[in-house]
Amino acid sequence: MFGPSETGIIRENLLHEKKEEAIELFYSEYCERHSDLVQSNTEIHDLLVDLKKSGVKLGIFTGKARRSLDISLKALHMDGIFDVIITGDDVTKPKPDPEGLVNALTVLDVDKSETIFIGDSDADIFAGLQAGIFTVGVQWLADYQTAAFAHTPNAVFSSVSEFKEFIKVGARK
Repeated sequence: MFGPSETGIIRENLLHEKKEEAIELFYSEYCERHSDLVQSNTEIHDLLVDLKKSGVKLGIFTGKARRSLDISLKALHMDGIFDVIITGDDVTKPKPDPEGLVNALTVLDVDKSETIFIGDSDADIFAGLQAGIFTVGVQWLADYQTAAFAHTPNAVFSSVSEFKEFIKVGARK
């Protein structure tokens, strides 16, 4: 399902009265099975670390709940890399609404003309375009969200190395 965070999905769709217990079971399973379902990607991790070292402000805008994102960031050794994190728990209107992007720009104190938003789903691309941010569609993981975006992003990359080259060329301009 797409829209609310995992906890929102459980609360809105589970007909059983023990919704809070179901949420705790979800997080228990999420922690226990995370490494079986999500593989670390060294190339992406190194890209983020290099960008951070070069002074680029990094942010996340995700529909995930804060708790599940924290689990993922820790498991992927990415906790502490991001300057701002906006989750599904932090917005009243989830993607494709650009609310989270606008909030992230405010926290980072950056102008949208100096920003690149990267996403792998139609909701990501639409949110970035609605916010007026240079929006990049990526298909560099084995399982990406969509093969053809419903809205045309400003750029599309199928590998991290392509994106790195794009950044290097942009930095020279």
